[in-house]
Amino acid sequence: MTHVVVIGAGQAGASLVTRLRTQGFDGAITLIGDEPVPPYQRPPLSKKYLLGEMALERLFLRPESAYAEAGIDLRTGTRVTAIDRAACEVVMGSDRLGYDTLVLATGSRPRRLPAAIGGDLGGVHVVRTLADVDAMAPGVVPGARVLIVGGGYIGLEAAAVAASRGMSVTLVEMAPRILQRVAAPETSDYFRALHTRHGVDIREGVGLERLVGEGQVTGARLTDGSALEVDMVIVGVGIVPDTALAEDAGLAIDNGIAVDAQGRTDDPAIWAAGDCASFPYGRERLRLESVPNAIDMAECVADNITGAGQDYVPKPWFWSDQYDVKLQIAGLGTGYDRIVTRAVGDAVSFWYYAGDRLLAVDAMNDPRAYMVGKRLIEAGRSADPDRVADPITDLKALLK
Repeated sequence: MTHVVVIGAGQAGASLVTRLRTQGFDGAITLIGDEPVPPYQRPPLSKKYLLGEMALERLFLRPESAYAEAGIDLRTGTRVTAIDRAACEVVMGSDRLGYDTLVLATGSRPRRLPAAIGGDLGGVHVVRTLADVDAMAPGVVPGARVLIVGGGYIGLEAAAVAASRGMSVTLVEMAPRILQRVAAPETSDYFRALHTRHGVDIREGVGLERLVGEGQVTGARLTDGSALEVDMVIVGVGIVPDTALAEDAGLAIDNGIAVDAQGRTDDPAIWAAGDCASFPYGRERLRLESVPNAIDMAECVADNITGAGQDYVPKPWFWSDQYDVKLQIAGLGTGYDRIVTRAVGDAVSFWYYAGDRLLAVDAMNDPRAYMVGKRLIEAGRSADPDRVADPITDLKALLK
């Protein structure tokens, strides 16, 4: 009987084992996760869960009992320490488990501040796991002073939650503008204004020099020479693919675990999916950090394990919730040379073009613009920029 072992019990791992079973795979399946809980949703952690609006059990992707009922051996709180490719075994301390097919769904890990600048002080947090959010929750109280380091989506979402709880929030971004790596200046301007209206002190072009405190963080010195008194620090300076096991096992690494178009590594018995994996995309390689990619790629790999022979073709989309604004993003804006703005009441969208070709859409409280843009991009079609910008244009007509 074929045994599929999946390392990583996050969104990708859970999606993959579920897909195997629903597609009729009847071999043995083992899903190994190092956290002590079954697979759960990460996006609500720093929002509804932190605010106390979502119970722990509602985070779970499926009840824990559902895995056993599906014949899936779920091993939580278990850390894989090595992969023995010659023996086709994964090593878990003194235990070993054989596999016929191995899938790496190890996800990503947050960048942390160096200990040399105070990154190991108490009260300094990252936002990635349930344990991370549980650790910071007691300090998220009205009146507390929090420094957010990093003006990407994670940092901005943390700032929104903190401000909503009545905290005094300062956010520093070393780049000239927030969201510089991932969005156009128009989107940066929109969210800067949004956070400023909610009392967040955003400082762009300013980095963190060091944190200070005796055991517990009490202050911060910034690169512009200013100093802050703080009770808590939330670090949102990006994530990196978790490739340690793959590297130690000698697998090819290229901005993540390198896989072919179907999700297989350079070892024919080992596959990878989700945040940790990079795959061919045109003439380049791409790695996507998103829930939709984790699900779609994992399901494609599951199908290929059972012989489908399908290339993974991503359909990138993302979202972010900040205050009462839902940002929905379709496509990838890399290489754009023009932004077209559409504004109808409170609904605003920014359309990214390279010449006449539509690349991406950032839609704020504008689900119609998002859905139309997404359908156009996925179909390889564009829309006349002048019609997009005209608020009286019926967006659905652009699909005809």
